[in-house]
Amino acid sequence: MNEIIFLIEESLEGGYVARALETSIHTEADNLNALKDSIRDAVKCHFNENERPRIIRLHFVKDEVITL
Repeated sequence: MNEIIFLIEESLEGGYVARALETSIHTEADNLNALKDSIRDAVKCHFNENERPRIIRLHFVKDEVITL
């Protein structure tokens, strides 16, 4: 695996939640810098060094509601 993609969403309680596509890695943090560190740590823990993806891509998902 050369790349892993995480979906990033704002948490209802505040902060951010990240979940990886195609593998079961989930993490959360209070701010984006802490979330990036947490994602790096989670990827390092989940994969052996020779299997670890070289690229971590973050995809930010934001829901907006508008009224008529």
